[in-house]
Amino acid sequence: MRTSKTFSILFWVYSSRVKNNQTNLYVRISLDNQRVNVSLKSKIPYDLWDATAQRLNGNSKLAKESNNLIDETRTKIFQNYQDLRFQNREVTAELLKANFLGEGPKDKTLVDILDYHAQKINGTLTKGTIRNFKITENYIYRFLKEELHTNSIYLSELNYKFINDFSNFLFTCWPKGHINAMSHNTVMKHVQRLRKIVTLAFHLEWIDKDPFVRWKPTFEKKERDFLNSNELKIIEDFIFHNERLDRVRDLFIFSCYTGISFSDINQLTKDNIRIGLDGQKWIFTFRNKTKTKVKIPLLDKALELIEKYEHHPMTAIAGSLLPLITNVKVNFYLKEVAELCDIKRNLTFHMARHTFATTVTLANGVPIETVSKLLGHTKIATTQIYARVLEDKLSNDMSDLSKKLRNR
Repeated sequence: MRTSKTFSILFWVYSSRVKNNQTNLYVRISLDNQRVNVSLKSKIPYDLWDATAQRLNGNSKLAKESNNLIDETRTKIFQNYQDLRFQNREVTAELLKANFLGEGPKDKTLVDILDYHAQKINGTLTKGTIRNFKITENYIYRFLKEELHTNSIYLSELNYKFINDFSNFLFTCWPKGHINAMSHNTVMKHVQRLRKIVTLAFHLEWIDKDPFVRWKPTFEKKERDFLNSNELKIIEDFIFHNERLDRVRDLFIFSCYTGISFSDINQLTKDNIRIGLDGQKWIFTFRNKTKTKVKIPLLDKALELIEKYEHHPMTAIAGSLLPLITNVKVNFYLKEVAELCDIKRNLTFHMARHTFATTVTLANGVPIETVSKLLGHTKIATTQIYARVLEDKLSNDMSDLSKKLRNR
């Protein structure tokens, strides 16, 4: 245990700030050549102050109250100092001051860390990630109010039961605009976000132990939906008489042949197109989600769409590579696209990225390491989610195997 060379508590007043015989009372905490001053928010008569005794002279009511405040303050600071030493914790003058003012770790609440985390991620994470954390925060506040009947709790009160109760609460929640309660995986995502926030509190030493140490997330395996080559061809070739749907289809197809997500497409300009080492046109960009650098050689279909909108009024005004549209609208319009093309799937824009990973690249023999680079994944394990064997490729592989076995 680390021992302190010096520790002292001194009560004092500013003699130079006396006004109408009144002055403020302060306490100074000194520890290992560091010292902090704390105002006790109490005014005393300067002519009653005994600097040597650090007390007020006399037996007046004011003198007794002030001296009691001095005694209580000294006891509180000294007791906190002893408690911290007994816990074998690093003791500093600033920590003693914070604990005395009720700003120390033991006084931190769940709302405190929620506020701190919100400020920390603002401007550092993507808008979508910040929005997701905000949604989780709202559910935490609902849980506190509806289940615990409180506005907040101390971080020291967080335990394994709190986590279980919160997750059970989420299973009964109906997200706004949804007809069903949350799915299992959605609940796990919210609890994981809470875990990241509480882990931050643990690293800040606002909490002595991590209540999530025994909690393990469980996710139900979900297959990533994508278009097969026939469905992709149908959407590509369909003639839309509605210009709005035609633009949405083109954005979707562009993503199918580049793997670029919707938010990243909206950031593209002509400056993102450069000539690669092979002398062909490439897209050089950064993923908005992870800030990972991505280099994508442009396939003929993608080049065709870029040329189609090169002089389009919507791209000229916005300075974008392709027409801009909101994520909500593009997914809404894709439902119309699917219906007109007779595609029996819940068509979403992110399905284009899955289609690029499976139907366009992996199914055509592109190595998974290359696909991982094109998608901007930092771990190849992430790409392996897309590495599914398609039925037609499975059939071809088994047919080749049969021929080899017969020849043998």
